[in-house]
Amino acid sequence: MGRTQSSREPGFQIRAGVEQAYADVYTVEALTAFEALAPFNAERLGIMESRIARRRRRARDREAITFLPPDSVIPRTSIRVEDARDGRFTGSEIPHDLIRQWIQGTGPAAKPNAPIERSIRNVAYALLSGADGWMFDGEDALGQIGTMSLDNQRNLKLAIARDPIFLDAAKEVAVEMNRWAEGFFGRPIIGDWRQQLDFTTRIFRARGLHLDDRHVRALDGRGFSASIVDMGLYVVNNHERLRDEGRSIVLYLPKIQTAEEAALWNEMLSALETHLGLSIGTVKVYVLVEQLEASFQLMEIRAALGEHFVGYNTGRWDYINSVADAFTWHSGFIDPNIDSIVMTYGYMRNYEDRVRRAVNTPDLAGRCALWQGGMEPNIPVGSEEGVASSMKKAVAGGEREQREGASGKWVAHWKMVHIVRPVWEKAGEDNQSARAFPRLTYTPADADGLALLEPAPRTVRGARDLLSVALQYGNAFGQGMQAAALKPADHFGNDDVLYLMEDMATGEIRLSILWEWLHKGATFTENDEETGVRVGDSFDSDLFRRLLAEEMLKLESASNRDVHDSSKRTTLPIAAEIVATYVNADIKAPWYIDLLNINLNNRDLASAKERIDMYMKAFWRDGTRITHNLDFETTS
Repeated sequence: MGRTQSSREPGFQIRAGVEQAYADVYTVEALTAFEALAPFNAERLGIMESRIARRRRRARDREAITFLPPDSVIPRTSIRVEDARDGRFTGSEIPHDLIRQWIQGTGPAAKPNAPIERSIRNVAYALLSGADGWMFDGEDALGQIGTMSLDNQRNLKLAIARDPIFLDAAKEVAVEMNRWAEGFFGRPIIGDWRQQLDFTTRIFRARGLHLDDRHVRALDGRGFSASIVDMGLYVVNNHERLRDEGRSIVLYLPKIQTAEEAALWNEMLSALETHLGLSIGTVKVYVLVEQLEASFQLMEIRAALGEHFVGYNTGRWDYINSVADAFTWHSGFIDPNIDSIVMTYGYMRNYEDRVRRAVNTPDLAGRCALWQGGMEPNIPVGSEEGVASSMKKAVAGGEREQREGASGKWVAHWKMVHIVRPVWEKAGEDNQSARAFPRLTYTPADADGLALLEPAPRTVRGARDLLSVALQYGNAFGQGMQAAALKPADHFGNDDVLYLMEDMATGEIRLSILWEWLHKGATFTENDEETGVRVGDSFDSDLFRRLLAEEMLKLESASNRDVHDSSKRTTLPIAAEIVATYVNADIKAPWYIDLLNINLNNRDLASAKERIDMYMKAFWRDGTRITHNLDFETTS
C-alpha cells in the first residue's frame, strides 16, 4: 500500500503489495531512515538537472571540461579547491578489513527468477571464493526486473545474519567449488567452509544518483533516489551484525561526476549515521572513477567525502562511455575498435595515472587512500587452448596493475580469484599506499591527456562486435540478467574464444561508440571483403542498417545456449529497437539504461516503441529524462 507521512515533506510511497511481501527488508527501522533521508531526494533531483544542463551547454557551445579554479570553494562544502589538491583536509583511516584487498570479486547477491534457495547461492560463491572483498552489486550487474533489487537486499541480510537457509546453500556450494578446483588446479580451494565464510569483506554497491528506485517514489509522483533506497536498506538492515562481528560497513559509490555530487553523498551518509546513532565516518566508501569530469576533480571528490572515503576504483567501460559522451560535439574525437581501448591506451593511461597520484597524496594526518584496479572479465570456461590463452592475459593484466601501484584488482567471477590473486601474493605488500608518486598537476596538457586518442584499428569486424554484444546485452537485461556471459555472434560455437562477463557499462559503451562512428563519419582503417568496405570509407546509415539486420539474423538463428529461444520474439526485438533508436538519434541519449529501464517487464514491441519515442521526444525537447517506473501502482 502507499505509505504517507503526516509531518514530513517530501515523503514517499511504496508500490502496491511490495511493502508487505518484503516486510523483512522494508523494516520499520529502514522506513524510518527513508523518512529521515527523504528531503535529500529533491536536492538530488536538482543536481541531476544541473548535470544535464551542463552537458547540453557543453555540446551547444563546443566546450571541453576544465579543471576547477583553485581559489573556488567545493560546492556544498567549505573546502577550498586548492586545499583539497594539497591534501589540507581530514580523510579516513583505512580500517583493518580493507588494508589488504588484493582481489575483490563483483556480482549481485541474487539470481533472476529463482527461488531463494538457489538465488542466495550467489552470496555463497562470493564468500567462499577466497576474494579479499566482494562487492555485492546493486547497480550495473543486478537485473531490475520484478523485485530483484529487494531479493538482493534480502539475501545479503540473511547471509550476513548466518541464517540456516544461507548456511545450507553454502555447504552445498563449497562441495561444488572444490570439485571444480580439483579439476582445474588439481587441489581444493576450500578447507573448513564455515571458517572460509569469515574471510571476505562484505561490500555493497548502491545505484547512482541518476537512477530512480522502481518500488519507492516521492509523494508528488516524481522518482525517489535509488541511492537513498540502496544505502538505507543495506546499512540499516546490516550495520548491527557487521559491527558486532568487528566488520566495516563499506559501500561502493558509482557514476559520481563532480565534487558537488560527492559532497551530497557525504551529507546523506552523515545524516544516516546520525539517524542510527553512529559516529560520522563509520560507513566507508570507495568511489568508482567512471566519469571523465570526475578525473578533473579527484582530490576535490576525495576531500568532499572526508572521513568516509577509503579509495578509488578504475572501472574501464563506464569511463570510456563518459569520454565519448563528453565529446559528442567534437567531430575529430572518434574512438577506435573497443578492444583497442585498453588501460594503456591514450586517454585511459592518463586517467589511470591521475587516480594513482590522487590516492597517494597524503591528507592532513599523512594518510593515503587505496586504488583498486579495474575489472578482469574473463571466465575460465572454454577450450583448453582458449582458457590457457585468456588466463595468461588475465594474469599479465594483474601484473601490470600491480606494477603501476594498484592495491588490488577486480574480477567478475569467483573462478578467477585464485588465478589472479597470486600476483599480489607474490608481491606480498598489503597495499601500495606508501609508494611515492608525483602530485597531480592541473595544466592544459593534463586536460588534453585525458582526451588523448592514439592510432588504432577501426574495422567492420569491430562494428559487428559492437552491435552483436550491445544487442545481446539489451536482450539479457530484459530477461533479468544485467550481468551476462557474452561474446560476438561470429564466435558462437568457437570454444577458443571465451565468453566475457558483460554488464550495463559494457553494453552502453558499445552503443556510444556506434553513435560516435555514425554521426561523425568515422572512416575505416581496413578493407572488408564481405561488405565491400575499403580503407577510408565512412561508417554511414546504410552500413549501420545492413549490419544491424545481419547481426540480428545471427542472434535469431543462434542456439538456445547463446540466445534464449523465449527471447527471440519478445525482448530481443525490443533490444534492437533501442539500439536503432539510440544510434540513429541526432542527439545522443545520456544513459542507455534509461531506455532499458522504461521497458522492464515489458515484452510487447509496440508498447516499447511508444515508450522509447516518449523518452526521446522528452529529452529532445528540454533535456528531461524519464526515469521513474512507468508501471508504478498503489492501492490508493
